[in-house]
Amino acid sequence: MSVWLVRAGRFGENEAKALDEGIVTIGWNSMPDLAKVATRDELTALYESLHPDASKGRVANQVGQIWAFTSRINQGDLVVLPLKTQSSIAIGKIASNYTYTTAMGDGVRHVRKVDWLRTDIPRTAFDQDLLYSFGAFMTVCQIQRNNAEQRIKALLNGNKPPQLVKSNVDVIEDDPTNIDIEEAARDQIVEYIQQKFAGHNLANLVDAVLQAEGYLTRISPPGADGGVDILAGSGPMGFGSPRLCVQVKSGQSPADVTVLRELQGILQGYQAQQGLLVSWGGFKKSVLNEAKQSFFTIRLWDSGDLFKAIVRNYDRLPDELQAELPLKRCWALVLEE
Repeated sequence: MSVWLVRAGRFGENEAKALDEGIVTIGWNSMPDLAKVATRDELTALYESLHPDASKGRVANQVGQIWAFTSRINQGDLVVLPLKTQSSIAIGKIASNYTYTTAMGDGVRHVRKVDWLRTDIPRTAFDQDLLYSFGAFMTVCQIQRNNAEQRIKALLNGNKPPQLVKSNVDVIEDDPTNIDIEEAARDQIVEYIQQKFAGHNLANLVDAVLQAEGYLTRISPPGADGGVDILAGSGPMGFGSPRLCVQVKSGQSPADVTVLRELQGILQGYQAQQGLLVSWGGFKKSVLNEAKQSFFTIRLWDSGDLFKAIVRNYDRLPDELQAELPLKRCWALVLEE
């Protein structure tokens, strides 16, 4: 059994369809049905006929990914889909050979059927080396360094991952030019936050972010909080609108729908118009679906959303907090062919 990374669009545009329809898809919609392309050389010739101006390097890169998707991935292999719309990773098992379809609308042509095993695993559940592998710019690539298969299977089964066995079998992953350095840096910072701001300290961090955004807040002490970790109001004394009730969950597991419903019920008792539910471990699909009906009253933040809020407000955070979380803004040149 091999492990493959297959993305769902640069901006996650095919994520919902992939999860709902039980598929992975790769783009390259200018290519016709490839089911009868028997060899990589045939695929190369076809690609060159459709893209006569492409460089040799681009042809080799693109054909390699397409060929992997159509011919190298086998039924029963694991597939990893890093989600763009939330800080979670979906993992499934390939359930079909390659097929070509026009029945799923624009953006989906080349597909493999998938039995999704988990669609809500928080990124924070994975070690940094695996996240680094998942950050490859490639749409399709094999993940095989550092006994990745055994570690991912253990995580799926809720077991402790086996001892890390380092290897250098993935040349693609070890090449910095093929890694999304922004995503890799974010994952490193998120891991640091997880270690530095565990438990009630995460509520303190959220409280500081809300103050930086202009709210006057009151944070509950550690222990039983009655369903509310932070009360936040606008204006110099906090009497203005909007008024927020904030619940912060620092655990690694995705929050279920009971947490959302609890917060919905609390809003009226505190005469608050809006709520914020922060779950470091992300959210189960049922929460995401039900939260759509509360779009104008409740916001959901997972670890990625909190990271964005921290970066957005970093210069306004207290000096002592900046000392605990030392970040530096930098620019990097990213050349994409």
